Amino acid sequence: MSKAEKKLWAAVAILFVVNIFIIGFIQFADAVTYQKGSTGSTVTTIQDKLSRWGYYSGKVDGVYGSKTVEAVKYFQRKNGLTVDGKCGPKTLAALGINVSTTNQSTSGDTDLLARLISAEARGEPYSGQVAVGAVVLNRVKSPAFPNTISGVIYQSGAFSCLQDGQFWKPVSNSAYQAARDAINGSDPSGGAIYYFNPATATSKWIWSRPLLTVIGKHRFCA
Repeated sequence: MSKAEKKLWAAVAILFVVNIFIIGFIQFADAVTYQKGSTGSTVTTIQDKLSRWGYYSGKVDGVYGSKTVEAVKYFQRKNGLTVDGKCGPKTLAALGINVSTTNQSTSGDTDLLARLISAEARGEPYSGQVAVGAVVLNRVKSPAFPNTISGVIYQSGAFSCLQDGQFWKPVSNSAYQAARDAINGSDPSGGAIYYFNPATATSKWIWSRPLLTVIGKHRFCA
């Protein structure tokens, strides 16, 4: 092979690599763009941040609807971003949201579940923390509750920690591990879909639920 031919093949190889990089970059950009119609835990995080910062007044439900679009546009205008109502890489970065292109929902769900566990079961035995996470997952499986982790957690009136501010406090390290264990199938609650602390419960109805087990200060019920 002559030098000219070698140079030609080298140029072709470089062009091929560049094309692959460009295609990969485009796919990455598409993979992390959220827009009207998108759903999931990342959308929930977007709504939550916009709500806490005063841009969004709608329901935090993990559904990217018209109100979310308008809130994103408002945020983009205020922060010098392209105003298109979509959460692409630049808008996500401005919101402080780091989205991986692999296992996005699992990572987001784990973080969300860990936050709930930390808020609801801080100071409880580790098995009790896993059990709280398992209750959320048992609800996801039940036709009586929303079918996503974010939907269950943000369901109106489901968890008091969202009303009293505990949900936004720093998350303990054990809560992250408990969330992972629960997601991986561990269920010390015995299949419970409810739990409560007898010392603080105000609902008489909750006492009517069949008791499955007691862990720490919580009673886990069917």
